[in-house]
Amino acid sequence: MPLPVMLSDFVSLLFPRVCLACQEPLARGEDDLCTDCRAQLPYTDYHRLPPADNPLARRFWGKLPVTHVLGYLTFQKHGRVQHLLHELKYRNQQQIGRVLGRHFGQELAEAGYVDTFGLVVPVPLHPRKLARRGYNQADSFAEGLATSLGCLWHPEALRRTAATESQTRKNRLQRWQNVATVFEAARPELVAGQHVLIVDDVLTTGATLEACCAVLLAAGAREVSVATIAVA
Repeated sequence: MPLPVMLSDFVSLLFPRVCLACQEPLARGEDDLCTDCRAQLPYTDYHRLPPADNPLARRFWGKLPVTHVLGYLTFQKHGRVQHLLHELKYRNQQQIGRVLGRHFGQELAEAGYVDTFGLVVPVPLHPRKLARRGYNQADSFAEGLATSLGCLWHPEALRRTAATESQTRKNRLQRWQNVATVFEAARPELVAGQHVLIVDDVLTTGATLEACCAVLLAAGAREVSVATIAVA
């Protein structure tokens, strides 16, 4: 056995690398997610459907023109996806966002989305929350998507101008009222004329993403689309 492989195996015994989703040790050749989790994660595959047949797109119908609505995984309580999102959002495991972004971006590229988007933009956090948490969980997902799709991403193209209450216990109307006027285009010159993909960790009612899309269109975006790690 070559010496580098022997050293790698020895290091793995002392400091085993574990799957980001299930926390089981990774086998040789596995990277970030184990083979079982890659096979068993609840993929939506909505990106393979025509836009008119995509159930996620219906959440935006009659509100504003959103070209594509893309969700990678289905959120399931107490499952692998919830664990991944919790680690990403609260335990600074930003590698999770980058890995899922790269994997989803590769699937989108294979499904024909190469050259579709000009700019990937994460939903911003309010500066106080960003300072408290230290990072925006949507940034790493945006970076991973942009890397696989071969397009630009910018973490500060949008700005959140006011802190808002948690959306968790609000209904559809309350969620919209909570976020309707709290975003602005911080870098409109980046947005103008582009097909912008706005990304977040979870899509629920779509109120936050809808508010971001409205601001991007008002700033001169040619088209807007949405992508999230998970769909509730």
